[in-house]
Amino acid sequence: MRMILAVVALCSAVASAGRAAEPSPELIAYGKALVEAGDCAGCHTTDPAKPFAGGKRIDTPFGAIYAPNLTPDRDTGIGAWTDADFTRAVRTGIAPDGSNYYPAFPYPYFTKVTKDDTLAIRAYLGTLAPVASRNKPPELRWPFGYRGLMRLWNAMYFKPALFEPDQSQSAAWNRGGYLVTGLGHCGACHTPKNYFGADKTAQALSGNEVGGWYAPRLDGAARTGLKSWSVEDITEYLQSGRNVKSHAGGLMAEVVVGSTSKMSDADVRAIAEYLKSLPASRRETIVTPPDEAEMKAGQAVYAKLCIACHEADGSGAPRIYPPLPGNALLQSVNPSSSLRIILDGAHTVTTPRAPNAGEMPGYAKQLSDEEIAAVTNYIRNSWGNAAPLVTTAQVAKARKEQ
Repeated sequence: MRMILAVVALCSAVASAGRAAEPSPELIAYGKALVEAGDCAGCHTTDPAKPFAGGKRIDTPFGAIYAPNLTPDRDTGIGAWTDADFTRAVRTGIAPDGSNYYPAFPYPYFTKVTKDDTLAIRAYLGTLAPVASRNKPPELRWPFGYRGLMRLWNAMYFKPALFEPDQSQSAAWNRGGYLVTGLGHCGACHTPKNYFGADKTAQALSGNEVGGWYAPRLDGAARTGLKSWSVEDITEYLQSGRNVKSHAGGLMAEVVVGSTSKMSDADVRAIAEYLKSLPASRRETIVTPPDEAEMKAGQAVYAKLCIACHEADGSGAPRIYPPLPGNALLQSVNPSSSLRIILDGAHTVTTPRAPNAGEMPGYAKQLSDEEIAAVTNYIRNSWGNAAPLVTTAQVAKARKEQ
C-alpha cells in the first residue's frame, strides 16, 4: 500500500512539475513581442496561411538560402528541440546536429540577446500550429556550400557576446541599443560588408546595398544620415512608415509593416533615441555637381512628370508625397533605391497609424536610360541636395534587375 501511495505521489509530483513548466500567458505575449521586434516572420514565412513554416528564398551574394521551419512540428520544425538546442542555435549559429548555420541567419546579432529573451521567443513559437514543411538545402556557389567553412568564418568574424549596457546612458538608450544591435539586427542591411559577407564594424550602420535597394545610413551623417531627423521623426517613421522627411519603401516598408509598426511605443522610441545618438562613422562623399546640360535635361523631365505631386520646389506633400529637399535616402552615395522607385514606381506603406495610401507610377517604359539618369541627377542635386552623378550604365543595370 505504501508503495502504491509513493508511486501516486511521484506521478502527482511529475504532473505538477509538467504543469509548472508550461509557459505563462505573459511570457508567451512577451515572446511574441520579441519575435515581432526581430521581424522573424519576414524571413520565415512564405505562405501567410502557414506562418513561420519557412521555405522563403533569401538571395545573398554567394547564392540562395531558404529559411527553415520554426513551427513546433517535431519532424520538420523545432518541436523536438530542447531549450538548450534553441538557445545555442539562436545565439551561436549551431544547429542541434552540430552543423553551422550561414550568417544569412543573423546569429552574429542575436548573440547579444539574453537567454531569458531567447526562451521567451521559444515559448511563443511553441504556441504556433505545427506545419510539416521540410527545410530546403541552400543553393550556394562553390565553395560556399561547404558548411565546414563556417568554422573558419566564425573564427575570423563572429564574436559571441551579450549586449553590454552603458551605465552613462539612460535605460531607454540601452534598451534601444539592445534592440538595434541585437534582435533588430539593423546592421544586417544597413552596415557595409566585406568580401566574405561580414560586417565592416568600423562603419556600422553607414549604409549598404541589399536586394537591389540601398539601405541608407542610420548614423549622424549630415546629408545622407539622420543628423537632421529628430527622435520624434525617427519614431514616427518606424511606427507609421512615413514622416515629414521621408517614406519607407522596398525592404524597409516590409520591416515597418511586419515589425516596427507592431512594437510598443516605448521600444520604438528607445530605438530612435539610440540611433539619434550615433555619430557619423565615416565621412560623406565629396560631390561634383552635374553639368548644366544634365541639370536642364533632368529639369525638363521633372517638369513634365513629377511636378504635379512633388511641386516645383520639391516640397511635395509630407506624409502623402515625400519631400525631396534634404532627403537623406535620395542623396545617398548609392542611387539604387532612387532608381528602383523611378523605374518601378512606389506604393506608400499603410499602417494602423497611417492608413491612407499613396502611389507613384513607374517610368521604366516611358523614359529612356538617359532621361532617368538626368532626372535622378536633377532631384539629387537641386534645392540644396548634393549626390554623386548617376550614369546611364547604372540605370541600365537597375533596369535589368527588375
